Amino acid sequence: MKEISELTFPDDLRYAEDHEWAKQDGDTIKIGISDYAQDQLGDIVFVELPAVGDTFDKGGEFGTVESVKAVSELYLPMGGEIVAINEALEDTPEFVNNAPYTDGWMIEIKPGNPDEYNALMDKPAYLDMLKGQES
Repeated sequence: MKEISELTFPDDLRYAEDHEWAKQDGDTIKIGISDYAQDQLGDIVFVELPAVGDTFDKGGEFGTVESVKAVSELYLPMGGEIVAINEALEDTPEFVNNAPYTDGWMIEIKPGNPDEYNALMDKPAYLDMLKGQES
């Protein structure tokens, strides 16, 4: 596993305590897992995602990521309706390891409460949380 300083955390994203990231794109939000999360999981071999049209509350389990080490649940950092899923992950789940913020995005939602986005952590707050977990 890498040191936190070796990982990437884009400034324009918001982060959840469960290590999901969110990026606002007009009136929708793209969601995936952070570089830290994919590094902790190891090589990802399978991603299970919900169906378009499914709705979830904030904190709801929307899928799973299976790595060579374990299966981990994915939690929605904000509530909403699934409007798109990254179908490429079905055949190439390693995108989550190789490019967690671009090719490895997981779902896109239409948020039920757009204010929940602003309640997520910015990069400095997320880094502070990660550094607290190390000690």
